[in-house]
Amino acid sequence: MSSKPWTRVGLHASVRFTILADAEPGVLPRLLQPFAKRDLTPDAMESVRNGDRLRVTLSLDAMPAEVVHLVEGNLRQVVGVHDVTRRQEITGMVVRRAA
Repeated sequence: MSSKPWTRVGLHASVRFTILADAEPGVLPRLLQPFAKRDLTPDAMESVRNGDRLRVTLSLDAMPAEVVHLVEGNLRQVVGVHDVTRRQEITGMVVRRAA
């Protein structure tokens, strides 16, 4: 059995979000919140500061496809975010069962 507390049956995707945001304290934890509230942990995170802007890349290898657009919408609403781009590839089926 899976340790995930929710049930999803469907497609999963390899997803990479690239976010352009203000380089200010607190922006990185705010960007992780949309994942945390869905019990998702990014597989990779990279941030690069360029002056007063921050470019952050968040990648997940197997994200439930039905929540990709929800997370993207939440990222766009984060205070200090100027742009969000998404690269997505459907990679297969996933079945997760409640414990």
